[in-house]
Amino acid sequence: MNKVEHIGIAVSDIKIAGDIYEKLLNTTVYKTERVEQEGVETAFLQTGPNKIELLQATHEDSAIAKFIAKKGEGIHHIAFDVDDIEAEMQRLKQEGFVLLSDKPKLGADNKLVCFVHPKSANGVLVELCQSVDNR
Repeated sequence: MNKVEHIGIAVSDIKIAGDIYEKLLNTTVYKTERVEQEGVETAFLQTGPNKIELLQATHEDSAIAKFIAKKGEGIHHIAFDVDDIEAEMQRLKQEGFVLLSDKPKLGADNKLVCFVHPKSANGVLVELCQSVDNR
């Protein structure tokens, strides 16, 4: 794993949260994107090398809606940049980690993604990210 790619934050209202984080980080939302297969609207902010992804559910049965209903708004996941997501998935499986998918999926921000189950990562939802451009 190369670096922290971003921190994902579950929010109820992406516009309100975007305004708050723009003021907090003294930067602007540089990209918004809907990821239909995950039932989420995303907004990205960056300050220096650090990125924040805001996540708002687009329907009541999405993972983000369920997360907010159970835990409230807040940090949802931490994402790590990897060079070869399939090799990293295989390595983690061999180390005993439980992955939430067998193959990487296309996610927001032009990334291939895979999540590591929080039960196998000490309670933290971990996302692996590989830029589609790096394939």
